Amino acid sequence: MELYNPSTIRMIKARYGFKFSKSLGQNFITEKSVIDGIVEGAMLTKEDLVIEIGPGIGVLTAGACEAAGKVVSVELDPNLIQVLTDTLAQYDNVKIVHNDILKTDLSALIAEEKGDLRRVKIIGNLPYYITTPILMKLLQSGVPAESITVMMQKEVADRICAGAGTKAYGALSVAVQYYCAVTKVEDVPKEVFMPQPKVDSTVIRLDLRDEPAVLVQDEKIFFRTVKAGFSQRRKTLLNSLQSAGLSKAAVQACLLKAGIDPKRRAETLSLEEMARLADQITEMEKKESH
Repeated sequence: MELYNPSTIRMIKARYGFKFSKSLGQNFITEKSVIDGIVEGAMLTKEDLVIEIGPGIGVLTAGACEAAGKVVSVELDPNLIQVLTDTLAQYDNVKIVHNDILKTDLSALIAEEKGDLRRVKIIGNLPYYITTPILMKLLQSGVPAESITVMMQKEVADRICAGAGTKAYGALSVAVQYYCAVTKVEDVPKEVFMPQPKVDSTVIRLDLRDEPAVLVQDEKIFFRTVKAGFSQRRKTLLNSLQSAGLSKAAVQACLLKAGIDPKRRAETLSLEEMARLADQITEMEKKESH
């Protein structure tokens, strides 16, 4: 069964009385080359356990089952569980889990399902409205995976891939690049989805680092510094960092000790510079607490 074929999708809708849920961000892929691109981009092998986020009717799941050792798909929509059981009936290496990915203990799920498989890879066609919360949950929870290959709104992917000094570079770029090496896999036009969304998509692969891209004294202060720096993008660091509860004099001292011009904006700072600045703030807060 060609699950990506629009006529198959229409037949499944009719047979199961299924309706696309806008609130769950359901847009199904209708082009085989896109599925192949995600599977190849994720570099799936028979030694991999794949965790799939939001399988829908199983369009990408089927491709993953062909390439991987085992696929565990986490689906929130109760209306799709029976659909998936039927559409994926030919595969004996798939398991459907009815749960919210944001509430799923992925480390426990992986420990339960991995068996003798060597690697864990995460894939998915992410709902636009919760792409960032899903990614940050995966990264901050220390999920034991090698990579995350996901499709998302092109604009969000551009922000994740952006380098310092570019317009798209922001707190999300820093956060994801702190945890991962980012590779753009492919752009996907909006015309290859059903129903058709208003924007284009991009597939990216995030290879999780063994160590963060920069070592910092205090991760919480690092992310607080990043958030404050980008909270008012147009302002200089001297002004924007005061939103983190620091005095102007304290901000100035930390910037100068980190070797950063107070007139610069957050979007011009590399990860290394952001780390140096956060470490100076950590040192200052340590002194003040004694």
